[in-house]
Amino acid sequence: MAGKKKFYVVWHGREQGIFRSWAECERQVKGFEGARYKGYETESEAVQAFGAGPPPFTAKPVKKALPKSGRQPIMDSISVDAACSGNPGVLEYRGVVTATGQQIFHQGPFPEGTVNIGEFLAIVHGLAFLKQRNLNIPVYSDSKTALKWLKDKKANTKLPVSDKNRELMTLLRRAENWLQNNTWENPVLKWETETWGEIPADFGRK
Repeated sequence: MAGKKKFYVVWHGREQGIFRSWAECERQVKGFEGARYKGYETESEAVQAFGAGPPPFTAKPVKKALPKSGRQPIMDSISVDAACSGNPGVLEYRGVVTATGQQIFHQGPFPEGTVNIGEFLAIVHGLAFLKQRNLNIPVYSDSKTALKWLKDKKANTKLPVSDKNRELMTLLRRAENWLQNNTWENPVLKWETETWGEIPADFGRK
C-alpha cells in the first residue's frame, strides 16, 4: 500500500499551487477539463515537482513480443488502466488508443476507491464507448481481477459504501447494470505486461 499523501500539486486546475489536503486539491480539479495534479508525501517533493511542471501525459512505448512468444498486441484496439494513491485511495481511470497512446476518456479523481474498481470501470467504460460508436475492436486490460469481474458481470469489491465513495459506488452499480443489459462482440484481452511492457494506458506513477 502506498504511503499517505500529504501534499498535492495542481498544475492545471481552478487554481494552481500546492495544497495540504485532498479536499483542497479536489476543489481545484474535480470537474475541471484537462486537470493535472499529483500527490506527494513531502513538501520538498511537491515544491520541486510544481517548479518542474506536469510530467508528460504520454503512453510508454510498447515492447515487441519476445521471439519465443511470437505474439504481439493488436494495435487496432483501445487500452484501459487505473491509478490509485493507496488502496483504498484517490482513484482515476482512463482509456487510450493502443497504437498512439491518445487519451479517449478519463474519469476521476474519486476521493476513495480501489485499483480493482477502477480497472473494472475502465473496461466497462471502454466497451460502452466502442458500442456507442459501433466499433468492433478489442479492449486490453492488465488486471486479472477486473477481467474476472467482467466475466461475472459483477464487481466483487469489499469496499463499504461511505460518504467519500458514494459517487464512485453509484458508477459501479451502473456499470454492472450496463453489463446485464447489453451485449458486445469486442474481445476483452489480457495485456501481457511481462512480454510487451506497461500497458499504453498506464499512468506512469509506479
